[in-house]
Amino acid sequence: MKNARKILECAALRHLLFIPLLLIAGCATYYQKNIVFQQYFSNGQLEEANKYLEKNKDLTKSNHQLLYNLQKGVVLQMLGDYQTSNNHLEDAYIFTQDYRKNYSLEALSLLTNSSVKPYIGEDHEIVLLHYFKAINFLKLYELDNALVECRRINIKLNEINDKYENRKNRYKVDPFAHNLMGIVFDAAGEFNDAFIAYRNAFNAYKETRDFMGISPPNQLKKDLLRTAYINGFTNELNTYEKQFGIQYEHKESHQAELVFFWHNGLGPVKSEWSTNFFLIKGEGGMVVFENKELGISFPFAVPRDSDGNSRLGDLKIVRAAFPKYIDRKPYYHKGELLNDKVTYPLEKGENISAIAFTTLEDRMLREFATTLIRVALKQATELAARNEGEGLGALISVVNAITEKADTRNWQTLPHDIYYARVPLKEGTNKLKLAAYSHSKDKNEHEFTFEVSKGETIFHTFSNLESAAPASTY
Repeated sequence: MKNARKILECAALRHLLFIPLLLIAGCATYYQKNIVFQQYFSNGQLEEANKYLEKNKDLTKSNHQLLYNLQKGVVLQMLGDYQTSNNHLEDAYIFTQDYRKNYSLEALSLLTNSSVKPYIGEDHEIVLLHYFKAINFLKLYELDNALVECRRINIKLNEINDKYENRKNRYKVDPFAHNLMGIVFDAAGEFNDAFIAYRNAFNAYKETRDFMGISPPNQLKKDLLRTAYINGFTNELNTYEKQFGIQYEHKESHQAELVFFWHNGLGPVKSEWSTNFFLIKGEGGMVVFENKELGISFPFAVPRDSDGNSRLGDLKIVRAAFPKYIDRKPYYHKGELLNDKVTYPLEKGENISAIAFTTLEDRMLREFATTLIRVALKQATELAARNEGEGLGALISVVNAITEKADTRNWQTLPHDIYYARVPLKEGTNKLKLAAYSHSKDKNEHEFTFEVSKGETIFHTFSNLESAAPASTY
């Protein structure tokens, strides 16, 4: 026994020589590991970003399969290849539908961290892939398919929240999804359905205002009044006129219309944070993880060994790592479209960054206790090993230090915010200008030309990727 212990101690000491290399590899976040792609994308070098993904197709067979298809879908959409973009987004959707737990990887994640498992997406990411699919279908003039994706957003939100018995997501409805659905019904001439969707959007904006920080856009109010009038819903029209303080005046429809979506900035990236929890042991195998600074505590039933002893031994403090988002503030904060000397403000319809922060916070509240007991068992194993030999304990300590990290994977080509505007067009050729303004009053302009037929509604998206770099990714 002594010889075997000595051998383990020597092996442990040899492994210590590799600590610097292991720590360097282990500490990098997903953002840092993919910094080449991130630089291409954030600089607007979309062809280079796409080629980089092509060279790394092995990601499609790894734990990052979902992220590969999501990133690829966005890049191809921005390059104008809408059908291939949708193929990748559909692969992402199928993955989220067909994914089944690999219980051997689940067990391994309890000993290491959740990064060893395939990434299955944050709740809002699974929802938003349908928005990008809808945009692709709108660009392909497939309105019915775009409506299918809008409906999938609401179905998916219901499915997600149904699986949470306690601490459900605050992100239960997506106002912009209802708004988009109304816009598509409107374009198809289905004004009754458009009114219902606009009304649902208006109510959803009020419901999500606390965490999303968006009031119902003025354009939504105008569309709600207009479709109420067209449908002959007099009572509803009068009610909303009073509520909005607007006296509706019906005007004949324009020859054509443009619905313009402005994707502004880049969404947040994940990093990690760590903190200590004190263990307060009670009766009946219960333990409480407590952090007075954060004002949180979690009771948990502790697993016991075959002799009935607590597997946590004499452990008193647990240090655990958790994921967190770091915002990437957009450089521009305001945008407007100019058409024939008339200005149309771009209004914020979706705050993706706020949704991301809220969704992760809600998930962490559900998963704190599970993470803490996992880390506690790892640290208890280290303490027990030290009693058998310092070298073995040191080795397990190194392994724990390297593997105890948060899963920092996330969809990093999402925009920070989505703005939109409805602009009347004349039949034939139309030249428009987008003006984006920064807080320092810098102005960035882009010109667009649209050819439209009478009575047609066309859709266009444009992305301003300029954003502040993450303040810290550690």
